[in-house]
Amino acid sequence: MHCYSLSHLKQLEAEAIFVMREVAAQFEKPVLLFSGGKDSIVMVRLAQKAFWPGKFPFPLMHIDTGHNFEETITFRDKLVEQTGARLIIRMVQDSIDRGRAVEEKGPNPSRNGLQTITLLDAIEEFKFDAAFGGARRDEEKARAKERFFSHRDEFGQWDPKNQRPELWNLFNGRKHPGEHFRVFPLSNWTEMDVWQYIAQEGLEIPSIYFTHRRRIVNRSGTLLAESPYITLLGSEAYEEREVRFRTVGDMTCTGAVNSSAASLEEIIAEVASARQTERGTRADDKRSEAAMEDRKKQGYF
Repeated sequence: MHCYSLSHLKQLEAEAIFVMREVAAQFEKPVLLFSGGKDSIVMVRLAQKAFWPGKFPFPLMHIDTGHNFEETITFRDKLVEQTGARLIIRMVQDSIDRGRAVEEKGPNPSRNGLQTITLLDAIEEFKFDAAFGGARRDEEKARAKERFFSHRDEFGQWDPKNQRPELWNLFNGRKHPGEHFRVFPLSNWTEMDVWQYIAQEGLEIPSIYFTHRRRIVNRSGTLLAESPYITLLGSEAYEEREVRFRTVGDMTCTGAVNSSAASLEEIIAEVASARQTERGTRADDKRSEAAMEDRKKQGYF
């Protein structure tokens, strides 16, 4: 039995469930964006609770870069089988093959930004009018500007200066044809809240969140895992270390952290003493001061 104070987590849980039920009431075709990461795993549990004893009334959708950690894909498929959810997969590679997206050049070309095109095409394909995302306001300064209901125009773009007020938990889901909303039930959660909730609920998570031995290369301070998607530079070499990952994403830009945390309790203790945010390990966020906000304006998660 875990000894965490649950009142705070229960309040966050109730808020997220309320948001999910509001979406089910206001929108015709919602979808839950699922990456296999800890935040989307928590959202699946919240959706189960929100609509129990029925199945949650929307599919899961994974925008697959093709550069994922194998452990994440294995976990995704296992969770879908366990929950009986409908899973939609759309591949960035297909967008590249159709000429809708252009592969980046360089020693570790990231497909993270290319997901935007695949995502917007999928939203149009299925006519989704609301897409649940696992973003939290504590992650990054651009995400701190999001509302629970975040309006996107007919081009899928976000205007941070033109958002609707959400006083007294009143959510305005009105939209014009072709527009949609991104909905963030975990907006007020922190990384610590997520980990404590995972421990409280006894949720399974991909093994890469726990410490393990992996060959990595230190590229400008980011510990990138060995993969066929990155090319070593002249002075670089892989070395084996005890690491884990705080966030899950494209292997070409998701950095590991040196860690000995082999259990949820040890992860929670490590997060409590961390001096770097989890997004601080993402190389794509370091490309410019406004990297995330620029991507979000174009329709990113």
